[in-house]
Amino acid sequence: MSDLDAFRAEVRAWLEENCPPEMREPVRGDEDICWGGRNWKFQSEAQKLWLERCVAKGYTVPDWPKPYGGAGLSAAETKILKQEMARIGARSPLNSFGIWMLGPALLQFGTEEQKVDYLNPIARGEIRWCQGYSEPGSGSDLVSLQTYGEDKGDHWVVNGQKIWTSYADKADWIFCLVRTDKTNKYQGITFMLFDMATPGVTTKPIKLISGNSPFCETFFDDVKVPKTQYVGEINRGWDVAKYLLGHEREMISGGDSAGELVSLGGALAGVLGRNEAGQLDDPILRAQLAAFDVDAFAYRAMGERFIDMWKTGRAHPASSNMMKYVGTELNKVRHELVMACGGSEALEWDSPETKGGARPRAWLRTKANSIEGGTSEILLNVVAKRILDLPGA
Repeated sequence: MSDLDAFRAEVRAWLEENCPPEMREPVRGDEDICWGGRNWKFQSEAQKLWLERCVAKGYTVPDWPKPYGGAGLSAAETKILKQEMARIGARSPLNSFGIWMLGPALLQFGTEEQKVDYLNPIARGEIRWCQGYSEPGSGSDLVSLQTYGEDKGDHWVVNGQKIWTSYADKADWIFCLVRTDKTNKYQGITFMLFDMATPGVTTKPIKLISGNSPFCETFFDDVKVPKTQYVGEINRGWDVAKYLLGHEREMISGGDSAGELVSLGGALAGVLGRNEAGQLDDPILRAQLAAFDVDAFAYRAMGERFIDMWKTGRAHPASSNMMKYVGTELNKVRHELVMACGGSEALEWDSPETKGGARPRAWLRTKANSIEGGTSEILLNVVAKRILDLPGA
């Protein structure tokens, strides 16, 4: 038995013993997703127990070093852990922008003190983070941001506004891009960290066409941020921001899920029914679902290759743009097919039988995928210029 085979057997045995049965059931809604944070209330004893056991094992951030709350696993071991969790349908013990985005940036740019102080609470689910990037006039052209931090010696005074700040109304802290030099567009931005309870920080939810809203407007009015609470170098926050965006796009694309794929056609067979030959009964939808399954399996293969190359430093810097774009388009097609297979029932909006219109609300939510984490049009421009080496306009 190879070392990886032995590790797989060890992980499989640990999961069987430690993952509560309730945490192996499909996620029914937001209440089943553990986000952590100082105001988080566990929905069940099983949810709490599952997080505690994974934290003790380092499995909330398995590939982070042990001094920072991780398990110190290699890329291959991390993939095995995710595969084994997917095999039994185990829920993620902790969802966190701190894990997906800020953590990798701190590992790359943070001081040793910052890594110890911030990464361990992230791994334990003690701090819930939000991202302060986009502004009303700075979306795709993010570097034009105007939120300004005035230097007051031992602290900055920050004034400005962010928009599309996911879960800002529920977050404890924010990682935020703030202009600290108005004379230099690229080398005048600082990557700051500060508590959302700081006086002067306010949030306002933004309602979406789906009726649900993870997004907020976030306002800063004379917010005092200590000079110690920044990552990287003062005025060089754009370097940190670009690195973090790569991980955000990886997260949105789903390229690092590493689970077992399930055929969408197979999953919807009970809805569509089968003919005498055992095929899905609707020939048009059958062809569309088959085409989607082929694209989804190809994308998963591409994603695993991308992750392996990314973690060994061999990936093209712009490859996350490609992954995010393709993942976005696939997710939109997936939800369109789910709607098509649901017939008129999929249009229902309020009843308990449809879980409050879960399907149409999820379908409408996917329209934002083309905007968040970089608009599709901008991503295609980057792919054309930096990967395909096509000439500019």
